Amino acid sequence: MPKRLFVGLELPESCRETLVNLDPKINGVRWIDSGQIHLTMSFLGTLSHSDEATARKALSEVRVPPFFLPIEGIGVFGGAHPTVVWAGVGKGHPHLYALHKHLQDALLAAGLEPDLRPFQPHITVARVKSVSGALLQPFLRKNAEAELGLWEVTGFVLFSSVLTGESASYTVEMRREF
Repeated sequence: MPKRLFVGLELPESCRETLVNLDPKINGVRWIDSGQIHLTMSFLGTLSHSDEATARKALSEVRVPPFFLPIEGIGVFGGAHPTVVWAGVGKGHPHLYALHKHLQDALLAAGLEPDLRPFQPHITVARVKSVSGALLQPFLRKNAEAELGLWEVTGFVLFSSVLTGESASYTVEMRREF
């Protein structure tokens, strides 16, 4: 049965809890459950069983040294009509971009087509529905430069996702330690 797959980074529980505890409890802003918080590295789309096997093999060969990644600042996508609240991961972190490139190169070399949109690394922490950007401004100003944690990235995960109404549920399909 085909699966909707993506490659992501799992955050340690302490970092996920820090992010969950930022919830400003604003109507129309649905905070992500702690267990679902991750950083998406590459979206693969819906793959057949054989393409999933190809992806697993390609990803199992990706090797980079472990690195530390900060969680810094809160922002939104969508401007005056935000749709996503995100936590940042520093500006232009070279090891993160190197990992992204290795993942994309491995998938492309295996004949798969990962999402080729520009990589904008972020951690989605909330979905926003019918809330003006102005209502979020005090929260965003307070947390724009917040230092929210640091974690050692020692591997990545191949996740499957199932869309369910207003959210998605994620299942770990493969873990790859460096």
